Amino acid sequence: MELRVFTEPQEGASYDDLRRVAQTAEELGFGAFFRSDHYRAIGPGGGLPGPTDSWVTLAALARDTRDIRLGTLVTSATFRLPGILAIQVAQVDAMSAGRVELGLGAGWFVQEHAAYGIPFPDAVERFERYAEQLEIITGLWSTPMGERYAFDGHHYQLSDSPALPKPVQQSGRRGGPPIIIGGRGKVRTPALAAKYADEFNLPFVDEVTTAEQFARVRASCEAIGRDPATMTWSNALTLCVGRDEDDLARRAEVIGRSVTDLREHALGGTVQEVIDKIGRYGELGAQRIYLQTLDLSDHEQLHLVAEEVMPHV
Repeated sequence: MELRVFTEPQEGASYDDLRRVAQTAEELGFGAFFRSDHYRAIGPGGGLPGPTDSWVTLAALARDTRDIRLGTLVTSATFRLPGILAIQVAQVDAMSAGRVELGLGAGWFVQEHAAYGIPFPDAVERFERYAEQLEIITGLWSTPMGERYAFDGHHYQLSDSPALPKPVQQSGRRGGPPIIIGGRGKVRTPALAAKYADEFNLPFVDEVTTAEQFARVRASCEAIGRDPATMTWSNALTLCVGRDEDDLARRAEVIGRSVTDLREHALGGTVQEVIDKIGRYGELGAQRIYLQTLDLSDHEQLHLVAEEVMPHV
């Protein structure tokens, strides 16, 4: 099981906060540093000093880290035109010497769109745009050097594109960096994942939901002749681990959650409880866990996971 650090900087973090967490995660041997892509706080806090852009952050981290992989859970398709996003991701991939992964979703948080003047179509249109973006981004990256790319969709049209720059990585299913798709949709999400995703991620769901949704995605893979073994399977879970009950309670209070809630609905508990729960997700097929780390000042928790949890999973 690979453990990755996942942050929510819209809730309150500067670039320097993120850099320190990413460098600590790298030093401790975590598989990747990921961040959300939001422009307004979702929780009750003020989100000070204010939002940071995910791809600006990752570009800087590409130079401020050495080995750790970098990515988004997930970039919103409403925030960027697909051609521009393909360029941005390819550039950060080059800046990092091939360490970038693109999590891409349809977008959902209407308040942040209103706050910053970003168009927010209805759900049907957002998903249509999302599907077209996946086709365009992978199409631009996979077009052979010297050839041109064109796309005539309902929402986007590209003509005579040089399809440059090319990412350093070509390990993705269609070339380029790995693409992560996730969510609980029962029909369209599994179909898109089977077609485009290198990794399928389920954020903040229980073991029953994980088993059901993994099964849907596996069935969608098989329906198009894809071996489900070519997909990487992952979950994202809120992390709150303590050496003992007092340590656990202290961390739970800092992030505004009850210990009971964290034990039932997150990756919360003592070290052995967390190891056991990760093991249960592994039995369902999960190969990676994204540890949603809400208190970015608590580097001690990352040390605890690296020293006491990681060797046993």
